Amino acid sequence: MPQLPDGQNLPLPGQQTTDGIYEPELGSLPEPDTDKGEMTKTGTTTVGLTTSEGVVLATDRRASLGNMVSSKQAQKIAEIHPRGALTISGAVSAAQALISNLQAEVDLYEARRGEEMTMQALSTLTSNFLRSGAFFIVQPILGGVDDEGSHIYAIDPSGSVMEEEYNATGSGSPFAYGVLEQQYEEGMSNEEAETVAAHAVKSAVERDTASGNGIIVSTITDEGVTIDEYENLDQVL
Repeated sequence: MPQLPDGQNLPLPGQQTTDGIYEPELGSLPEPDTDKGEMTKTGTTTVGLTTSEGVVLATDRRASLGNMVSSKQAQKIAEIHPRGALTISGAVSAAQALISNLQAEVDLYEARRGEEMTMQALSTLTSNFLRSGAFFIVQPILGGVDDEGSHIYAIDPSGSVMEEEYNATGSGSPFAYGVLEQQYEEGMSNEEAETVAAHAVKSAVERDTASGNGIIVSTITDEGVTIDEYENLDQVL
């Protein structure tokens, strides 16, 4: 009769052994760091929309430490690909580590293969990193443009991936979704999408105490990624 595994020694969800399964091109996946002590978090509202010209991402700029606002200038959008960017919500340290790992992998892929990584491949790589459990409590939106068009991927902390026309994450996402459901239209321009994204973030800021202190807007096209910060949301509206 086969020997059953000892239940006490089974890995916790999100901490399964991933040796040789989801390994990046360089090195190995980091070990999970699940210290549950107080950490800096981006309570956050982040949104992403596909357009006829590319992709628009937008976030607020507040980070919190418990009940305190720890930063009013948190950078919640990062360029990780010549035509792709990532929004972050969740634990800041884990998100920063995820961004660094993705940037290194994208650069290595291009150097080795002489071509840009597709958005589908990048979403899979991001999913594999999160599935490893090494990036505790991070929920990004991946947006980018490749030869197949414009893409928004919703990726949850456990690594599931869903491609959407628009998406929102973070504590303010229920309020942002109310605006996106009403105002998003397929085929809108980047300029129109920036206005809708700003309205979505503003709606969340009005009700979510973990969101605030301005807005960051990223526009992604075939020509690349631009990221702009504004102290006042009305500057975008």
